Amino acid sequence: MSVSELLPERTGSTGRHVLIDCSAPLTEQLIGQVVEVCDELEDADRATYAVLHVEGTAGVREQAWPGEVGIHLVNKWERALRRLERVPAGVLAVAAGECAGPALDLLLAADHRIATADTRLSPAVTAGRLWPGMAVHRLVQQLGVARARRLVLFGTEVTAAEGAELGLFDRVVEDRAGVAAAVESAGALLGGLVGGELAIRRRLLLDATTTSFEESLGAHLAACDRTLRNQSAERA
Repeated sequence: MSVSELLPERTGSTGRHVLIDCSAPLTEQLIGQVVEVCDELEDADRATYAVLHVEGTAGVREQAWPGEVGIHLVNKWERALRRLERVPAGVLAVAAGECAGPALDLLLAADHRIATADTRLSPAVTAGRLWPGMAVHRLVQQLGVARARRLVLFGTEVTAAEGAELGLFDRVVEDRAGVAAAVESAGALLGGLVGGELAIRRRLLLDATTTSFEESLGAHLAACDRTLRNQSAERA
């Protein structure tokens, strides 16, 4: 499904939507979906956002990820995700049902994560063991070692409520009507950050976990200066 296709029956929102099948193995087509999202958000001539619908089916947890692929395809997938988390526009992820495979990767690369109450999220596994992809790095970076330990070491399934407590989900809603409202609310906030403002804030967040105050100061001052200049331009 092309990211250009709107899915109004899912949320009624005006964002750019794409449905991700979490029961499928890693393929060029799946990578192409993520790349297409990046292409559209990087080329958009106005503030917009993407909504990734991350869904699975019963038994998806038992399916090996990424499947029988070579490391070159894994590398392409990781690079596509890295590009996604750096696009100059908002990325929302909506999880529903049993989610495994690429679900955690995509959720961790998104700016805002919404889950329905029936969501059950499992880290990707292969040959009965946790897949050691960059989701491990993002989990530790975003949640901290203590919160990530249970997922990383044991591949424990997480419910929507547990995910919200851990910080994996920003909002849990009961039904599709709740998803629509949550997407519109988050999309309005993310869509208001024009140009590279969102990308700059993401970078400051990520760098804060790995750099000292002194090393970060210059980047924060540059971001503050950019904001002040934009405010002056708006008042003129």
